[in-house]
Amino acid sequence: MSLKNHPGHPQHRRPMFQTNQSTCALFVGTWVRDDSYPLYPYSNCPIIDAEFNCQLYGRPDSDYLKYRWQPLNCVLPRFDGLVFLSKMRGKNVMFVGDSLGRNQWESLICMIAASTPKMQTQIIRGDPLSTFRFLEYGLSISFYRAPYLVDIDVVQGTRILKLEGIDENGNAWRMADVLVFNTGHWWTHKGSLQGWDLIESGGKYYKDMDRLVAMEKGLRTWSNWVDTYVDRTRTRVFFQSISPTHYDPSEWGTGATATITKNCYGETAPMTGTTYPGTYPDQMRVVDEVIREMHVPTYLLDITMLSELRKDGHPSIYSGDLSPTQRANPDRTADCSHWCLPGLPDTWNQLFYTVLFY
Repeated sequence: MSLKNHPGHPQHRRPMFQTNQSTCALFVGTWVRDDSYPLYPYSNCPIIDAEFNCQLYGRPDSDYLKYRWQPLNCVLPRFDGLVFLSKMRGKNVMFVGDSLGRNQWESLICMIAASTPKMQTQIIRGDPLSTFRFLEYGLSISFYRAPYLVDIDVVQGTRILKLEGIDENGNAWRMADVLVFNTGHWWTHKGSLQGWDLIESGGKYYKDMDRLVAMEKGLRTWSNWVDTYVDRTRTRVFFQSISPTHYDPSEWGTGATATITKNCYGETAPMTGTTYPGTYPDQMRVVDEVIREMHVPTYLLDITMLSELRKDGHPSIYSGDLSPTQRANPDRTADCSHWCLPGLPDTWNQLFYTVLFY
């Protein structure tokens, strides 16, 4: 579940921070009910995409908003947007990856904006780069879309995934003071969801290959880029672990409940306990291995297990403006991959905030 200790790489030990003279394992714990949550109402946030805006699009229950992550032996500091702004004045924070990264990017903006409702802001939306600025503090929070991290070239209409190519994307990341990377879901997509037509590796072209092998090659290209170009005296690097999906109720349900629904639709409460009974993503083994061998300290935000417990946190059929027919068919249309905002990504950012400042 976490990185192994390697004496030669002390920076890669299990993330700990001091609180009340004890050491805290941030990513091991349970979800506890807390009626002071959520940290902001959806109506006050200027940036939530329709696909994450579950309350606006009719999600009838709200208990899923009322849970706080409780590490086993400490209490997380409550997120304070003014503290974030003052400590990050003049800086550029950049999330890089797929739509789970966008989920977290929007969450962080919502959390900061809740502390400063009258502050002047500016948003520039683009593809691959979107930037939200808190003008008074000179703080930019950006999202750079790169679902595989490595480059995709389009040659005569053919999309080529370049497992050893990253300079095109990487040039846009060099100016960031804090980089938060993620990748994972797109490596498994097939058919119409697949984001490429050919894979290029070692000077050869492939119609397909073992997806875990491809992901590892891509991640090693990414880690070499970080080790080569990141100035560790100026830039902090984070990697968000794999965000889980909940399309298979047999992973968490027993007996009758498992047969009623085919995915996360209708789930309104988290799992109890500290571990998820389902399978832990194979991709995390690859992530752990690659990060452990890096030279530039890269902090693993190990959110996989705590997110596994939140089968209730997905948009399901409240993911934007679905038609009545689509909503009536959750087996086909429910989104059990992304997360509602407000919701789980706010906890990811609370952990990010804790590691950044404490």
